[in-house]
Amino acid sequence: MPQTYLTRIGGLIRDARRHKGMTQSDLAELLATSQGAVTRIEQGKQNLSLDMLAKIGDALDSEFVSLGHSGPQHLRIVGGQKLTGSIDVKTSKNAAVALLCAALLNRGRTTLRNLARIEEVNRILEVLASIGVKTRWLPDSNDLEIIPPAQLRLDGIDVEAARRTRTVIMFLGPLLHEHESFQLPYVGGCDLGTRTVEPHMIALRPFGLSVEAHAGEYLATVAPTGATTRTIVLF
Repeated sequence: MPQTYLTRIGGLIRDARRHKGMTQSDLAELLATSQGAVTRIEQGKQNLSLDMLAKIGDALDSEFVSLGHSGPQHLRIVGGQKLTGSIDVKTSKNAAVALLCAALLNRGRTTLRNLARIEEVNRILEVLASIGVKTRWLPDSNDLEIIPPAQLRLDGIDVEAARRTRTVIMFLGPLLHEHESFQLPYVGGCDLGTRTVEPHMIALRPFGLSVEAHAGEYLATVAPTGATTRTIVLF
């Protein structure tokens, strides 16, 4: 496994551990290894087997390795269809914050079941509340109810809360459906350093989205694509 990948994987493991509120000693105990071994893993100085990656993923509730069918797996998503129903997802941090942002696509009530009550979720809830979205935890549960307003109040967005989480970048997709132009606070880097938003841009450009980052803000504009539906193929 090349050193660059070991370093990247080690950083992901460190980030996931911190989000779980665990020390290196805590993780080492779950893995039946030493704290020194965990330190080397997070620094990218330890070779990792698939078995160890799977154990770390179970301990941190983060899927670092996904095993599926051999050969390329293609998903074709075709828009223009009304969606309804439910889907079971893992209650990890990454899934929780992504679903909170995706709820803006629903004009009606969204209920997320068994949502992780973690700081990252609370930050997104603060941002949602500032733009007019009503949220409430259902009694005696970790289920969250989300009700958007008829019109989001983007001019009232809580800039301080938005800048405390990189997840606000995932508002780009839902918002481009409702606005020809809008602004989001620039979120910058994190413990892992500055990370590019280019993967988001690659996915959203076919929908006409263009984003410029300057003066502490993302300036987003949406150009007509000339089509009422778009097809995106994920490889």
